[in-house]
Amino acid sequence: MNFRDTVVNAFSQNKKALLYAAGGIVASLGLGFGYKYLLKPKKVTRVGVVSQLIIHPLKSGKGLSVTTAECLDMGLKYGELKDRHWLVITEDGHQVTGRQEPRLVLVSMTIEGGELCLNGPGMEEQRIPLQQPGNAVANCRVWGADIQGRDCGDQASLWISRFLDSGKTFRLVQFESHMRPRRPVEKEPLFPPSEKVAYPDIGAVMLLSDASVTDLNTRLERDVTVAQFRPSVVVSDCAAYAEDSWDEIQIGDVRLSRVMSCGRCIFTKVNPETAIVDSKQPLETLKSYRLCDPSEKHIYKSSPLFGQYYSVRRCGVLKAGDPVYRISY
Repeated sequence: MNFRDTVVNAFSQNKKALLYAAGGIVASLGLGFGYKYLLKPKKVTRVGVVSQLIIHPLKSGKGLSVTTAECLDMGLKYGELKDRHWLVITEDGHQVTGRQEPRLVLVSMTIEGGELCLNGPGMEEQRIPLQQPGNAVANCRVWGADIQGRDCGDQASLWISRFLDSGKTFRLVQFESHMRPRRPVEKEPLFPPSEKVAYPDIGAVMLLSDASVTDLNTRLERDVTVAQFRPSVVVSDCAAYAEDSWDEIQIGDVRLSRVMSCGRCIFTKVNPETAIVDSKQPLETLKSYRLCDPSEKHIYKSSPLFGQYYSVRRCGVLKAGDPVYRISY
């Protein structure tokens, strides 16, 4: 056997060992890279405490303050009540909100004994079955997007139409789990493609601090409350607007990632206790000091920023009094 044959034979016998060795080197380099860039040690800092959890079952309806709630992919859930899973529509399916019908903010929705209970000032309570699978499914439009809803029946329609008292006929519909949700990314590319919602304006979870509202009130002649801004989670024991910088937070087992600020509109001018619409405030004051950076004007335009939208990275249970931790890397 000549020298060439000897070398070829040796390489053939050790080829597998050489490949394993090379693979080990590549894997080691990959793990080192991953540790450096993906598995950096995280820093956990307590930044506040949950002071309120608020569920709005009916879009633009009265908020329900609860001490504990499930935080799911599509928002908060308390018992059978899911955040913004009920919607008032016109006869041709278009959404109706407190912007068009301010008295909607006075409508409260609860569930007792398998029945949906509607209440409003000056009205007798209306109870309807929570589940009505035999009712028609309505095709609805929410901010230009198509979505469905199960009609809640003629009694609910009559009650809502009478309460709003605007000479129009309205229907109440409910989003069901088998229906196709809306995708916020189709309206705002900052949201993850996996994000889905029923009837909220855009995001499933919105967070606001008590301190931000307190700071706003120092600039107003008449105080407003957190209810005027309809958040899901309210945080205390932090500085005003601290939530603007919480890119990732953990509350109990729940992990939330900040997506974008909440741009405010004329709905903030509706008093949640009286349904009276102020001609200017607090929107005008917010515009005086809470406009976006010029580089973000293509996102928020002239809307002032107040509160933050979060995407749910890990579901779990939220409780009032839970500490809020900021996760940084």
